[in-house]
This record gives sequence, C-alpha cells and structure tokens, in this order.
Amino acid sequence: MYILVTGGCGFIGSHLCKLLIETGNNVICLDNLYTGDISNISCLLEHPNFSFIEHNIENCIDIKADLIYHLACPASPKYYQKTPIDTLKTNFLGTMNVLELAKKYNSKVLLASTSEIYGDPLEHPQKETYNGNVNPNGIRSCYDEGKRISETLCCEYNRQYGVNIQIARIFNTYGPYMNIEDGRVFCNFLVQALKNEDITIYGNGSQTRSLCYIDDLVDGLVKLMNLNKFYGPINLGNEDENTIYNIANIIKDKVNSKSKIIYKSLPEDDPKKRCPDIGLAKSKLSWEPKIKLDDGISKSLSWFRNKIK
Repeated sequence: MYILVTGGCGFIGSHLCKLLIETGNNVICLDNLYTGDISNISCLLEHPNFSFIEHNIENCIDIKADLIYHLACPASPKYYQKTPIDTLKTNFLGTMNVLELAKKYNSKVLLASTSEIYGDPLEHPQKETYNGNVNPNGIRSCYDEGKRISETLCCEYNRQYGVNIQIARIFNTYGPYMNIEDGRVFCNFLVQALKNEDITIYGNGSQTRSLCYIDDLVDGLVKLMNLNKFYGPINLGNEDENTIYNIANIIKDKVNSKSKIIYKSLPEDDPKKRCPDIGLAKSKLSWEPKIKLDDGISKSLSWFRNKIK
C-alpha cells in the first residue's frame, strides 16, 4: 500500500508515519516544515519504504498513492494566526490539490479536521450534528473557517466526483514530539512546570479541555481510514473532561514542580468548553481512548525533559 501523509513532519503526522511504516506500508511524507520538524521523522529517513518531500501543499504536486492522510496545516493559534492568509490557502488550495490527486488516481482521502469546527460551542458535549458557534471575523477564524471549507470541499468532491473520503474532527491531542513552543495548554503547562517557571492560565481556569494521548488518536485515524462507508465527519478525542486549572495542577504535581500558577486575560474567541461526544466513533470504529491523562503525562515526560535541556 502506498500512502501519502501531508504534514507528515508535524506532531500527529510523524506518529502516523511511524505507525504506517511499522505496519508494512510504503509512506511518502510531504511537509513544508513551517511547523513540522524533520527531526520528528529522522528515524525513518533511511527506511527503504519511506520517502520525504519538502513541498508546500498550496502548490500542485503529482503523487500517486492509494491512501492520502491530509494533515497539512498549522494547528496551534500561535502559528496559524501568524500567517492567517497562508492558513486559509493551505485549507482551501491545499485540500483542493489533495482532492484533485485523489480524483486522478482514485485514492482515498482522510481529512484531519478539528474540534475548532464547533467554535465556542453552545452544545456540550459536541456531537457531529452540531453546526457550531464560530466567529467568521475573529482572529481564530482563519483556522476555524479554513477547516470548515476543507470539510465542504471533501464532501462536494465526494458528491460530484465520487472521491472516497473520511473526515476526522480531532480534539485536543498531546504527547511526545509536540513542538515545545506550541503554545497550547498541555505543552505550555508541562514545559513551564519542568522549568519551574510560572504556569500561565489564560482566563480564570474554569474553561475545559479533553486531552487525548497521541497513540490513541493515531489508532483512531487508521481505523477511520479503513472504514468502508462515509458516515460524515467523526469526532476523535477523549471524553475525560478537565478544567484548565485541574490540568495545570495535575501536571505540576506529576513533575513535582515548584512553579506558581498565574492568570492572564483570555484570548479572543477562546472556547470555554471542549469535550467530544464520541458515540459515533464507538459504534462505527469500535474505538475509544485507552490511555488516561496521568499515564499519558508519564509517557511524555522523558521526551519533554530531553527537549528542554
């Protein structure tokens, strides 16, 4: 099986590439290295069934593959807000380029969409049938609306051209190989705790997140790609919901940190609650996360310690 992974040097993409190689596939990793890091796939570069192409998916490319995992797009607000037009172009032009490849070679596409589709949700937990509460003009909209148009493109290529698709709405994911400058909750808190720096909570800490360990998430992506029927977008995430305050304290206690918790203003349009309803994933994929937060932190610690030395 020949598999193309766009964004394959990123956090999720690199874990996915490794799993696909381990299970006997030929993998082509494509990344422009804006947020992806070539070191994330260094262990694969000499593998005979692996190849890396540095390329911006906004530009056309001709690669024949049986399956395409389309993960290319910065997912951290810190990075996608820095280049919002490119974020939009990646989501529109990049997704269209991927779908054109799929149409040409009869490939199957899995789009890595996001829980940000739901914006600052008025429904809780969020089901796939919820259409969201997104500000189309806010500082996060380049990503939120970008992913929404990516989903629309996939669905229209499926309806008009019969392109075989799956859509994963990915909720907060954590683990080794995250960019330590990522800027999101888990990474910020763990790095600050390990350095004994102030742990920064934006807002009053009552906001919630549901953190899914990377191995669970990648397992869900592969199961979704292997699903024979398209049921619509499917949430992949952990139902174990915690407040930001609790997450900060769990991480602080886990690493025996001397950090103090400080509070700053909540950024514009930052979601107050985030928790998936994964009933569809359970019923259609026989999938749900297995790794608890405490275990996931333990699995992540040595990698983060080595990165901040």
